[in-house]
Amino acid sequence: MVRVEIQDISVRYGGLWAVRDVNLEIEPGEMFFLLGPSGCGKTTLLRALAGLARPAMGEILFNGRPMNTVPAHERNVGFVFQNYALWPHLTVEENVAYGLSTRKVPKDSQRSRVAAALAMLGLAGLEKRYPGELSGGQQQRVAVARAVVIEPDVLLMDEPLSNLDARLRAEMRRELKALVRRLGVTTIYVTHDQREALSMADRVAVMKEGRVVQCASPRALYESPATEFVASFVGEANTLEGELVSAGSDCVEVSTAAGRVRASSHGNAPERGAPVRVLVRPEDVHVGTGVSGDTILEGKVVDVAFAGGFEEVLVELAGGLRIRALRPASGQELLELGSEVEVAFAAEKARVFAAGEPSSAG
Repeated sequence: MVRVEIQDISVRYGGLWAVRDVNLEIEPGEMFFLLGPSGCGKTTLLRALAGLARPAMGEILFNGRPMNTVPAHERNVGFVFQNYALWPHLTVEENVAYGLSTRKVPKDSQRSRVAAALAMLGLAGLEKRYPGELSGGQQQRVAVARAVVIEPDVLLMDEPLSNLDARLRAEMRRELKALVRRLGVTTIYVTHDQREALSMADRVAVMKEGRVVQCASPRALYESPATEFVASFVGEANTLEGELVSAGSDCVEVSTAAGRVRASSHGNAPERGAPVRVLVRPEDVHVGTGVSGDTILEGKVVDVAFAGGFEEVLVELAGGLRIRALRPASGQELLELGSEVEVAFAAEKARVFAAGEPSSAG
């Protein structure tokens, strides 16, 4: 297994810095995600690892070996492209064998390795079909089989599930995660889908504007975001704007148009009087009558939406502020549109950030 080090990597296209000063260490066998919005630099960084984009500065190392000057075809990297990039005029087995052919692997070995890869991906019996005769999920499996059949040191995946429907995407998430565990190959996976990252990754690097904002486990990113951007991008969050009126060692009080709000300072409270934003997850908001919490606000129900086992409740607070709560659909009091309710949450479940904070965390 291979350890990947990314040291001060920057990539420029003309006058635009697509990636800037990225430092990451990816452990052998780790399933590592690059997560961020479109244009944040995650695919460019993946292409730099593959040798398809040349860094302007910095160094990429595989097990301590500098890779910047190593051509793409000599890096032993498997790459799964977003559009699969299958040859339409080649059969399934010919597509999967392509990388082995270019490496001059003997024909007998090619056949056995292709058969094993197809069996592992559930494609046995489809060897003679062409890509146009396959479903989207089957094409995706062929692309993965082609990437893993070469026994890569590093497996790179660029949004491989983005072309699948929601149900198949959920199924393939489970399959890919199990496959990577079975192979034990170091995997770096690009996505803008936070659900994919949270459910599949060992660790996630959140990117914004070419830089890494925070790198941590999925749980740490969700529960302890370092910046407002991470908190709002990784999962969903309500935002209440206000002014900091008091700050303790680990808790602050914020004055908002809806009333006083208590939140965690996470050890980095802004100065008193500073404009701030309080973020709280919908699942941490309790709504009804007689609810309890460090913060209790009054409001009116303006929307209730059934979402399977949960209800999404939208409450309008004083000053026109709105807050969304997510609660189990059964065993709760019935909430009607227009009804007066209270919303509550614990201070430890809410986090305060300075308004206009920098986009990256050190």
